[in-house]
Amino acid sequence: MKRLFLRIVGRVQGVGYRAFVLREATRRGITGWVRNEPDGSVTAEVQGDDRSLSDLLLALKEGPPAARVDDLVIEERPVIPEEKSFRIAYR
Repeated sequence: MKRLFLRIVGRVQGVGYRAFVLREATRRGITGWVRNEPDGSVTAEVQGDDRSLSDLLLALKEGPPAARVDDLVIEERPVIPEEKSFRIAYR
């Protein structure tokens, strides 16, 4: 089990990117959250097994059809054992 903080930069707001992340994470049994940031990026914390996270990262680099991902920054974070679902978060 691993938890990652992600910062996705590019054309990722106004293109359904958060809904895409929610769908892809849920499909893989990954928990955490995703949200838009004021600077136009999207951030997320994702938690799951190595294989599921690797598959998710590949999908996120591609994104939905209208998106363009220029950069994906990844930092490891402490696991939150009690977390049970994935959600879209708001500031």
